[in-house]
Amino acid sequence: MRQALDLAEACLAHADVPVGAVVLSPSGDVLGAGRNRREQLGDPTAHAEVEALRAAAGSLGDGWRLGGATLVVTLEPCVMCAGALVAARVARCVFGAWDDKAGACGSVWDLVRDPLSLHRVEVLGGLLAEESSALLRGFFAGRR
Repeated sequence: MRQALDLAEACLAHADVPVGAVVLSPSGDVLGAGRNRREQLGDPTAHAEVEALRAAAGSLGDGWRLGGATLVVTLEPCVMCAGALVAARVARCVFGAWDDKAGACGSVWDLVRDPLSLHRVEVLGGLLAEESSALLRGFFAGRR
């Protein structure tokens, strides 16, 4: 999570919402990392989770399935990112701050554990939640 927080802080240089993510192999090796780059790239899909999943799949070189992997992200994934976790067959999602406006891993929706979903993702929320939340609060306070 500390690496994800460092990535989130890097978002501030481009006025992107500070969210960072890393994908870990079952043995704990970093397979991929990403940060929010929607503003920087002008791409609505450039969320930290999507960037990290793409990097992880590329590092494996044998397809898109990330079975056994863990996504660690500073903010609860949205619907798009939760769908990407399911599609990539990620085993678990560990996140910092809960997102009571757009979270899809237990707050507003629970897409990753829906019984109708093709794959279910284990969820652990609240890891270093205060640090993650403080970074987000600071970012949005400067915009209000």
